[in-house]
Amino acid sequence: MADLNALKEDLTRRMDGALETLRRDFAGLRAGRASPGLLEPVRVEAYGSDVPITQVGTIGVPESRMLTVQVWDRSLVGAVERAIRDSGLGLNPASDGQTVRVPIPQLTAERRTELAKAAGRYAEASRVAVRGVRRDGMDQVKAAEKKHEIGEDDVAGWSAEIQKLTDGYIKRIDEQLAGKETEIKQV
Repeated sequence: MADLNALKEDLTRRMDGALETLRRDFAGLRAGRASPGLLEPVRVEAYGSDVPITQVGTIGVPESRMLTVQVWDRSLVGAVERAIRDSGLGLNPASDGQTVRVPIPQLTAERRTELAKAAGRYAEASRVAVRGVRRDGMDQVKAAEKKHEIGEDDVAGWSAEIQKLTDGYIKRIDEQLAGKETEIKQV
């Protein structure tokens, strides 16, 4: 088995991936302000297949409560409008030539609660992913011990290091969740 630093590097890279996924998920949660990340998960029926909205136009934020999609192909304007309307984001787009304007409505108390619950689900999924990475790391340490590559003392030290790394990532996830919940409540 490689050394502790190589194992830690691999686990850190994988835990960073879980944290990055959480950031992307949170960007898609609308907290009352316009953000291009809000429309990124939207898929448009274009050229016979479903493609991300970013492949048919440019998303812009001309003001804090308005998004625009500058559609590159005029024939796709209707499909972009339909995709945004059907996305479940509660948005009502309107076209203006090749530009689709998407006003961002005020959040209701009910919608804020839904968004906070969704943020909690995303955070829990990230925690589960981080714990899965920890489990993989612990399994690697146990396998190395079985092969007599490391001793009992090393197992205890490596396990403690992996747990410390995991605890740090769980704390960062909790901090991001608290920040997102505050953002949802303030708007």
